[in-house]
Amino acid sequence: MTQAGTTAPTPDSPDELTLAAEFETPRREDWQRLVAGVLTKSGVLPEGFDGAPESLLTSKTYDGIEIRPLYTADDAAAPSGFPGLPPYVRGARPEGTGWDVRVLHGGADAAATNKAILADLEHGASSVWLRVGGDALPPESLADALNEVYLDLAPIVLDPGADYEAAADALLGLLAEKNIPDSEVTGNLGADPITLRARTGKPHEIAPAAALAARLAPKHPKLRTLVVNALPYHEAGGSDSQELGAAVAAGVAYLRALTDAGLSVEDAADQLEFRFAATADQFLTIAKLRAARRVWARVCEVSGATAGRGMRQHAVTSPMMFTRRDPWVNMLRTTVACFAAGVGGADAVTVLPFDHAIGLPDPFSRRIARNTQAILLEESKLSGVIDPAGGSWYVENLTDALANAAWREFTEIERQGGIEAVLDSGALAARVDETWQRRKQRLATRKDPLTGVSEFPDLGEKPVERAPAPSVVDEGGLPRRRYAQDYEALRDRSDAHLAETGERPKVFLATLGPVAAHTARATFASNLFQAGGIEPVNPGAPEDVVAAFRESGAKVACLCGSDQLYDEHAAESAKKLKEAGAIRVLLAGKSEYPGVDAVVHAGCDALAALTSILDTLGVK
Repeated sequence: MTQAGTTAPTPDSPDELTLAAEFETPRREDWQRLVAGVLTKSGVLPEGFDGAPESLLTSKTYDGIEIRPLYTADDAAAPSGFPGLPPYVRGARPEGTGWDVRVLHGGADAAATNKAILADLEHGASSVWLRVGGDALPPESLADALNEVYLDLAPIVLDPGADYEAAADALLGLLAEKNIPDSEVTGNLGADPITLRARTGKPHEIAPAAALAARLAPKHPKLRTLVVNALPYHEAGGSDSQELGAAVAAGVAYLRALTDAGLSVEDAADQLEFRFAATADQFLTIAKLRAARRVWARVCEVSGATAGRGMRQHAVTSPMMFTRRDPWVNMLRTTVACFAAGVGGADAVTVLPFDHAIGLPDPFSRRIARNTQAILLEESKLSGVIDPAGGSWYVENLTDALANAAWREFTEIERQGGIEAVLDSGALAARVDETWQRRKQRLATRKDPLTGVSEFPDLGEKPVERAPAPSVVDEGGLPRRRYAQDYEALRDRSDAHLAETGERPKVFLATLGPVAAHTARATFASNLFQAGGIEPVNPGAPEDVVAAFRESGAKVACLCGSDQLYDEHAAESAKKLKEAGAIRVLLAGKSEYPGVDAVVHAGCDALAALTSILDTLGVK
């Protein structure tokens, strides 16, 4: 035995273990042949197809970036540098120290906010993101909300809307009362007039915010004054490159204003923190954060920065992906998004509580949000490796493609006069809305599925109720959207109908033949109808489907069976169902038959079909 109880190598043991050395190196052609075989069996590969079979498995992002099923060493992207060095693709810091666990507090009650902040900080949070002004916490209540908070240990990041000067005065006054030296003050005052412009559609001048930064920077070298918030462009439905391009354009607008106010380019860049959305698409989130640092490094370079300035990033789990229905699934979405933000190199991460889309979170949802980060940081040791996705042929290619797409979007905004000009003209809103319409169509057809909402809904779930969250900024500019909003509107109609009549709108599943013949399509139809709040009535395998329909009390029926049974019985069954009182007969499948009013199938416009059924049933 050797030291530490290990076994010494024997003369016959290899110096280096080469895995799978006994197998021949597979060729790409071998893989393609196997792919072709699988696609042929599944009916996806057309007869006589002479292209690369894997091309049928290629998808595209909303930026038009191709996602291939296989990447090899032949797909190596340009070198991405080293952590802590330009272009900062691999991280703005040369060491892996984890990220700042930042918690959001948006309530208007100072005492309740203080209690929640103290609980968060005691159980793993390291900084506080605090909404101030408007309908949220008044600036004069900051001292009460931050009572007993060690402000020298827990940085405060304000989200003050138009009240940023009053909020800054209140926070800095509180820090002075606690005798915290100006040189040690950290956090961010949260001034962001461009986001105000984007949210409200009204002009908000940048110069006062730049003047505030120029006044405070010499005394507070560790304090940031401005936020470049990309969430408005994301929440309006923009693609990843549109989010990045708009954020970089806003950052450039702030650089210009800050240097006009007297700061150097380096000091101006140090005043900014960028806020991005982290979604459940982990690879796009990882690539987005890496690409953002690369693009911003190029901006700083061409702006004349003589010292390297890595982008400071705050990643927030995307409000768009949160659902009000089956909100527990949001825990899974935020876990994936937080993982991606950490792998992507975010400096600070906010995991929004799972009930964020419903209202103010409760202590349980806050605890889960905190512990999501704690598990990834402490148990999974995610921060123990710098840029763990670096070197992946897929991630490096995706980062490069996204950086180029973002640069094109940024330069187009600049060509049209800058971020303020495209916001005022509506040009940016139009491009973002075009992306949203494409996404909306994929949501409607369930090509972009929403677990618990458009797929596998729970019609009997008990609603989660929360106190309403205050609105910080008046609407009027870019809209706030959520992926689930249209399906949830249908569920709201169903709930109102239930409250008024005592029962939900329902559809009778007219099952044809034995259970084995109709189960697949009956299951599909049941899942589909519940996504719209419609109760499916499945009689099993009745001897008389028409009699079972009469007993169900339903007014709409959906035929469910095999293609052979449809050919034999669909037309006659539809006729008999209508004679029995059905005002509409659907069919689960793609074939059309006399007497069948509409078909529903995988890939159909589910939202349109469900809306039509509710309209037919007179559900308001």
